[in-house]
Amino acid sequence: MLDIGMTEGRKEHCSLRVNFHGRGKRTYILDGDNVRHGLNRDLTFKAEDRAQKNWWEICIGEVAKLFADAGVICIASVISPYRKDRDTCRSILPDGDFVEVFMDIPLCICEARDPKGLYKLARAGKIKGFTGIDDPYEAPLNPEIVLQQGEVCPPPEAMAEKVISYLEAKGYLRA
Repeated sequence: MLDIGMTEGRKEHCSLRVNFHGRGKRTYILDGDNVRHGLNRDLTFKAEDRAQKNWWEICIGEVAKLFADAGVICIASVISPYRKDRDTCRSILPDGDFVEVFMDIPLCICEARDPKGLYKLARAGKIKGFTGIDDPYEAPLNPEIVLQQGEVCPPPEAMAEKVISYLEAKGYLRA
């Protein structure tokens, strides 16, 4: 399972998927938006819903494990703000099967690129408990891969290549 956290991961995980498919690897993108729209569409950013969202992050780990058991590379692209939840997902999978990719993006860049306008709503006080604004984001302490973005963003293919290089070096992409 590849856990690609923070925001702006869509282009990168699509580049990964194209690369994997070119190598004959089966993949599935488990995107946070898709999960929210289907499985937990009634949850908001309110405190009482936040605990339920954290529980769903663990469920995403369990679903990713099912994909891994079937030989499918699962790319989980979710904002998972708490270390303990990511650590729980890591513990679900066999050692080495959870590869955490930290998309290290300054908050100002996330806000500038926000296609849904959620940061603007959170700054205006219309959304409470929004990650990075009035709810914390706990950066990973030891992710396997860090993809840093600043004012100049590397192309998605370059970031995907960094992930591919790591996976090749660790032997994940062999036959």
